[in-house]
Amino acid sequence: MIVKDEFLSRLRKIFDLNLYEVKVWTAILSRGTSTAGELSNISDVPRSRTYDILESLEKKGFIVMKLGKPIKFVALKPEEVVERVKRNLLKHTQERTKRLESLKDDDVLGELTTLFTQGVKFVEPSDLSGSMKGRQNIYNHLDMMIRDAERQVTIVTTRDGLNRKIEALMPTFEKCRKRGVKIRIAAPIDNSNIKIARELKAIAEVRSMDKMKARFAIIDGNQLMFMLLDDEKFHPNYDVGVWINTDFFAQALEQLFELAWKEMKVVK
Repeated sequence: MIVKDEFLSRLRKIFDLNLYEVKVWTAILSRGTSTAGELSNISDVPRSRTYDILESLEKKGFIVMKLGKPIKFVALKPEEVVERVKRNLLKHTQERTKRLESLKDDDVLGELTTLFTQGVKFVEPSDLSGSMKGRQNIYNHLDMMIRDAERQVTIVTTRDGLNRKIEALMPTFEKCRKRGVKIRIAAPIDNSNIKIARELKAIAEVRSMDKMKARFAIIDGNQLMFMLLDDEKFHPNYDVGVWINTDFFAQALEQLFELAWKEMKVVK
């Protein structure tokens, strides 16, 4: 059985399987039903690993074990596999969410917080920095920064970035606004995002910038996050953000932004 490496790689990403699992799964799909020994020969997976792989695939809902001698394994329709994987994923997510929610009233969270608080005392503010790869990781960190804001949030983004902000950060923006935090957002505004800009006006000052293309955020004049890549040219998975805790640089950039802010057009 010959299956292209590119196809196997796609299956691994889509179904969250390892290389041996996708090899055995595609092998059993090509046969319908088969023994572990046959699948080992077809998939080129070591016989010593095949039974473990088949057991794993059965637990994940990809195949069914047929009782008898010799033991055989039966492939399920791909459509059924997709539905089973979806159900298992939802169940797993719900269970993990419940466990994490229960930590709010658990001593474990208190102990972890104590460890962090004690550790931060020995860290220089300038050492509190890092980089994030992947747009989802960037937004997760940006969301955390905004949630901790006390005075002001300044965001400069792109045309498409404005559309993404309302989807990813709107609930956090609303909570900030209720706390009295001032929010300013600047981005190129045209017909593709004017509706979003007007929605954001309910919780932020929004202005259109035409002469500058940038992606950064300043929180309370002491934290800064800036993105290194053009979001129109790179896939979201390759996006890179840098976070720095620095009064000196953040305040300097905020002062420069003030000059540009005055020249920007107010969204009506």
